[in-house]
Amino acid sequence: MPHLDYRKGVILAICAYTLWGVTPLYFKLLHEISATEILIHRVLWSFVFLLGLMSFIGGFGNLRNVLKQPKQLWILLITSVLIATNWLIFIWAVNTDQMLDASLGYFINPLVNVVLGMLFLSERLRKLQWAAVALAGSGVVIQLISFGSIPLISLALAGTFGCYGLLRKKVNIDAKTGLLVETAILLPAALGYLMFAVEPSEISVFTNSTNMNLLLLAAGIFTTVPLLCFAGAAIRIPLSTLGFFQYIGPSIMFIMAVSLYNEPFNMEKATTFGFIWSALAIFVLDMLLHQRSKKRIK
Repeated sequence: MPHLDYRKGVILAICAYTLWGVTPLYFKLLHEISATEILIHRVLWSFVFLLGLMSFIGGFGNLRNVLKQPKQLWILLITSVLIATNWLIFIWAVNTDQMLDASLGYFINPLVNVVLGMLFLSERLRKLQWAAVALAGSGVVIQLISFGSIPLISLALAGTFGCYGLLRKKVNIDAKTGLLVETAILLPAALGYLMFAVEPSEISVFTNSTNMNLLLLAAGIFTTVPLLCFAGAAIRIPLSTLGFFQYIGPSIMFIMAVSLYNEPFNMEKATTFGFIWSALAIFVLDMLLHQRSKKRIK
């Protein structure tokens, strides 16, 4: 049974990161609609989908417990802003043909997590981890000096998602309950934007074809299904093992950006990616060596 459970965990992890990797294909279908309106639909239909899902599989007990804890609600207020910002930047990047920058952001994310753990969780970096972080930082600095630019989209995506993950560690609730609360917090702002900031004639849902509106409705599914797969994987396999699958998503994005959407992979991007990939190779090597040493101690 444990072996079967582990296999289920691996399958769920692959599903989660593969779905995250192909999500840009979905957003590309919505390129006629503004990133802000897509975000609003993502919040709205994720909330509806999760509410319906929890009505079937349960989980409202956890929700009631969260609502009784003001400190957790304050943290979830911050995480809701962070995840909304992350979603908005990602949607905008994909639909303005900057998928390579989005891919780079999620390659950088594991290194950002290590730095955040050191700064806020008193985690000590091992020598190879220091080397990986230094190499990644050097890549950004060289891009700034040599090409006069900073990968702002990549850093913003990595930073918002890293901080989101850090704060969610502080809130001891399951993924679906946490996301339900976050989308509930965002819902009034999303609906308020539709009602007061946009003229009814400019809201695309009134002028879209039925197929386009169905695609917008599917935003809830594309948001929550990978998250639920990830949550299912996280309870079945060690987090260290789960970490190896996290590169599936940005790798798929990278391949699609270059081969499917013909985004230019110029010297500037090649240099930055080269440094980040080298840093990640060192990072993964450190993970493997650390796991091996832990097994020897046992």
